Amino acid sequence: MTRTFRNRVLTPQELDRFGEELDALRARTVAQIGGVDAAYIRRVVASVRYTGLFGRLLLYVGALGLALGGAFVPWMMVPAWILGTLLLGLSKILENMEVGHNVMHGQYDWMRDPHLDGKTYEWDIVATGDNWRRTHNYQHHTWTNVRGMDDDIGYGLLRLFPEQRWRPFYLVQPFIAVVFALLFEWGVAIQDLRLGRWLTGKTKHKAMWRKFVPVGRKIGKQMLKDYVLFPLLAGPFFLPVLLGNVVANVMRNLWTYTVIFCGHFTHDAEVFPKESVRNESRGHWYLRQLRGSSNLSGGKWMDLMTGNLSHQIEHHFYPDIPAWRYAAIAVEVRDICGRYGQHYDTGSLPRQFGEVVWRIVRHAWPSRPRGRRPLVRAEAQA
Repeated sequence: MTRTFRNRVLTPQELDRFGEELDALRARTVAQIGGVDAAYIRRVVASVRYTGLFGRLLLYVGALGLALGGAFVPWMMVPAWILGTLLLGLSKILENMEVGHNVMHGQYDWMRDPHLDGKTYEWDIVATGDNWRRTHNYQHHTWTNVRGMDDDIGYGLLRLFPEQRWRPFYLVQPFIAVVFALLFEWGVAIQDLRLGRWLTGKTKHKAMWRKFVPVGRKIGKQMLKDYVLFPLLAGPFFLPVLLGNVVANVMRNLWTYTVIFCGHFTHDAEVFPKESVRNESRGHWYLRQLRGSSNLSGGKWMDLMTGNLSHQIEHHFYPDIPAWRYAAIAVEVRDICGRYGQHYDTGSLPRQFGEVVWRIVRHAWPSRPRGRRPLVRAEAQA
């Protein structure tokens, strides 16, 4: 791949102005937030509710058709199972990405709606909201792509940058990446537990148990709902409904994994050493967010299905602004980046995911860091 953009090194004055322009854009956008944003998120919440309801109803109808093999019911009842599974998967994707993720960033706290409170919202996956707010909202968004500070760099499983130290374990990471994608919600659930520290004796058993209790409680609740209670409502047709729930959750896992990895691990995404964030200015912070993020093109449907994380750059700049506004903000963000000679990484889903797959395969093998211009802190001193 040869499309790496050579970012212009900014002077300290340019870097300050870069940050000021992006801050001013944020202020103008925040001033516009109001009723239209509330109406939008309520429409999405309603869509989650009704696609989930109709999906489950069709799943029960289809389960009856599958169980009877079409002998005593119209053959159309079997495709109903497929449609029901797809609708349930769609509901879970929307809840996870457009509602859960964005609400937990506090994008709608100003509404004072207890059901959309970013500090207490609990989403429909096995991971707890509290752990996500800590590992993602704080650690990842504050220290984006800083080695040793951002646990989302490879999630402790994958080597995605040549700056990560290679170990023989990474030779099997193409296989691990596939399993991780299928079980993505489970990886998110145990991320904050840091099981490696417990297995090596660095975390005591009592401390691990205290951390696991809320996670175990959430896992139990989700498994009971999706894999016991809803299937039991189908009576003797338990197994087809159980299978539909499993497939819907896997759909959500695969899509979430794809979107998140395309937003952080494309060809031009960079990682940074700890010293790069020492005494970091606002302009430095924006520049690091820009160079560690990538966007997806695709229009309104792509924006909706990704929770507007198709605009990952804008999300990293403004994580607490209602995400549906990112598409409009992106026009000005891209212009600002262009005027300061900074690469604005965007591309189609096939291209961006192809670059992610290449990273996973390439860095399973020993590799040396690419030659780069100075990192952000050094650039400010140029």
